[in-house]
Amino acid sequence: MSLLVVTYRARPDLAADNQAHVEAVFGELDDCAPDGLRYACLRLADDRFVHLADLAGEVNPLLTLDTFGRFSATVAARCEPGHEPNAQPARLVGNYRLLG
Repeated sequence: MSLLVVTYRARPDLAADNQAHVEAVFGELDDCAPDGLRYACLRLADDRFVHLADLAGEVNPLLTLDTFGRFSATVAARCEPGHEPNAQPARLVGNYRLLG
């Protein structure tokens, strides 16, 4: 298990557009159901987005998705300056019925 957390803040005028891109990624995930991935995204009230990925293997299945390619190629342009995506590995400290 390898946990990855990505955070960024979208510009308020582009936050809905960013959410639509994220929803498209989840739509493609529903269609292809790749193994080795558990993934969630949260949108906070201040238009920050938090992506949580649990990767079982060495290869991130998100990188094979067309929708994720389009999302990741344009996400920085939808962000507040200085709040572009920041990806960090994470360790699970505690979990109560949220993560499998």
